[in-house]
Amino acid sequence: MTDDRTGLWLVGARGSVATTVATGLALITAGGAALDGLVTEHPDLAGADLVPLDRIVIGGHDVSEVALVKRAAQLADAGVIPHAALGLVTDDLDRACSRLRLGHRPGGETQPEAVDRLAADIRAFAEAESLSRVVVVNVSSTEPVAADDPAHASLDALESAWAAGESPLPPSSVYAAAAFTAGAAFIDFTPSTGARLPALVELAERAGVPWGGSDGKTGETLVKSVLAPMFAARSLRVRSWAGTNLLGGGDGATLADPEAMESKARSKARGLEEMLGHPVDGPVHIDNIADLGDWKTAWDHLTFTGFLGTRMSMQFTWQGCDSSLAAPLVIDLARLADLALRRGEVGPLTALGFFFKDPVDSREHRLFEQHRILTQWATAS
Repeated sequence: MTDDRTGLWLVGARGSVATTVATGLALITAGGAALDGLVTEHPDLAGADLVPLDRIVIGGHDVSEVALVKRAAQLADAGVIPHAALGLVTDDLDRACSRLRLGHRPGGETQPEAVDRLAADIRAFAEAESLSRVVVVNVSSTEPVAADDPAHASLDALESAWAAGESPLPPSSVYAAAAFTAGAAFIDFTPSTGARLPALVELAERAGVPWGGSDGKTGETLVKSVLAPMFAARSLRVRSWAGTNLLGGGDGATLADPEAMESKARSKARGLEEMLGHPVDGPVHIDNIADLGDWKTAWDHLTFTGFLGTRMSMQFTWQGCDSSLAAPLVIDLARLADLALRRGEVGPLTALGFFFKDPVDSREHRLFEQHRILTQWATAS
């Protein structure tokens, strides 16, 4: 017999974002933290029938074995979470840690074996915790751009490749396949491939579950999605828009790989032309500065022309803590994907585009229009 609780299964469960999610949920439910940053607690979404925060149970996969309490202490030393919180959440983090399972290491098992094992972990989590539904959210490291492969073209082609002993899926897609196999919703908070392959889209349809993504919109791109529509609405032609991103920590180390950086840069740049209505010159640079740790800085320089062709420019700097920006959105997405599961929705959740740099099945990137779509969908009776 299940009760009305929802599982939040995190891929990359021992990382900075996931640990901040677990710590934040524990603090909020203990009455030790405010609700700042949670979109689902905004009055505009008061009419949405969302799972209460204290009814969310955390589990997950990771290839690391560091204890969540130790990771939280490291984040406290870095100023990401308050030191005073550690004593309040130790028991909760230990309980969450006991629910974590070993993730997928490519080469250590075949992909069909990995999908079956990972899906079994999710099912066992739901049964052990008496959960009504499970939402899987990928917050693991960014992958390189996936190469085209005929096995991606359909579910039949993928299963034929697997039968031939091939491993055509990137790791994020293995996790997506496991989520769908387990009957869970899947959200990709990263720019990795995830469910965005025809074979995986078909698998989600067959399993009758929703999915969404990709690449959480937490900093520089969030600002762009407000400023770019302003320039377009005022008929000020943007001629160039260049950005430099400095970040450290695990994300910075991952993005030091040029192939992984290409995946992130593509995601960050994809919506600008849609919002402006024309191509614009301007590269996006991402640099790893290890000393920054979990903090990031983005500096943007843009040029535009006004009346009579007068050339002007604008610069802005965004500085923030990546995990603190991402964690509340992960919680929001879990609650909203859970709502979609309860409604019986299947396939891509376009209404969640508000949260992403590269939203699935949507060319809408203007933040306030995305917010209107989200609110209308979430509060629909």
